[in-house]
Amino acid sequence: MRKILYLIVAVLMFYACAEELIEKPDNLIPEDKMVTIIKDMAIVNAGKATNLGKLRENGIDPTSYIFKKYEIDSAQFVNSDRYYASKPLVYENMYKQVETELEDQRLKLEAEKKIRDSISQAAKVKKAVELKEKDSTSLKNVQQ
Repeated sequence: MRKILYLIVAVLMFYACAEELIEKPDNLIPEDKMVTIIKDMAIVNAGKATNLGKLRENGIDPTSYIFKKYEIDSAQFVNSDRYYASKPLVYENMYKQVETELEDQRLKLEAEKKIRDSISQAAKVKKAVELKEKDSTSLKNVQQ
């Protein structure tokens, strides 16, 4: 009898966990697109934190920009976000993917910055050498 009771409880728990808490919206943003949107929003929010004055000065509303870029509206985004949030494993994986993509982008930008810095440093050294050679030539001309 106990085994049957445990089996019934297990089956009920399985169905409860599999049940959709929030109905899938008709205009659900696909998971991969949602990841890209969330990533872009994270970048824009970081920009807002550091350059809000510049954004206002140029009449840019970052959130509206993202919605326009991906051809969505705020209701569609909120409904899709709520739906994915009702599926914790899916939502967690989406945010892990966002985190990974942001980290990859950060590393790529750092590598590009190192290259630009080394090119800039090489140009400065070259200019210093040219100036030294020019001064040396000028000094020789004066001495003669």
